Amino acid sequence: MSQPKLLLNHQQLQLIVKRLTLQLLENHSDFSQTAIVALQPRGLAFATKIIKSLSELAPEIACKYGELDHTFFRDDVGRGDILIPKPSNIQFSTENLRIVLIDDVLYTGRSIRASIDALMRFGRPSQIELMVLVNRKFQRELPIDPNYIGTSIDSRNTGGYVRVDWAQDDEKVWLLNEK
Repeated sequence: MSQPKLLLNHQQLQLIVKRLTLQLLENHSDFSQTAIVALQPRGLAFATKIIKSLSELAPEIACKYGELDHTFFRDDVGRGDILIPKPSNIQFSTENLRIVLIDDVLYTGRSIRASIDALMRFGRPSQIELMVLVNRKFQRELPIDPNYIGTSIDSRNTGGYVRVDWAQDDEKVWLLNEK
């Protein structure tokens, strides 16, 4: 068994959050028709960092924010592990809004597909964009590609997984060989 590989340290993560926030500002201007939706559970910490950065860089912008659970929209419900849903918290209609879904790691694309299905319960958005901290290229099972990417890695030959540690003031992203 090989040692975990550090993919991103705290300073790199801070730069990525700022860069992605600036990209959002460039693409969405005043955010009047935009909402940020964090995917439960692992997208919450990343989305919180993005929202905080957005309020620091553009304090005049009031962005709609929600949290979405996709548990009962997954294609593997009832096929093994008992899944415990988290509460969705979206206090607005997504009808005709530009939605930015935020998650930490994009792997097969199945969670994103389920999240899009779950999101439709709240209205029909005019556009859905995807922001991920880590894009695990070359292992996609569905044709899903993020609009905003923190970093991309090729983990084809590692057999490992990506773990994001959101410890306060010491965030790190690791490539591990086993769970």
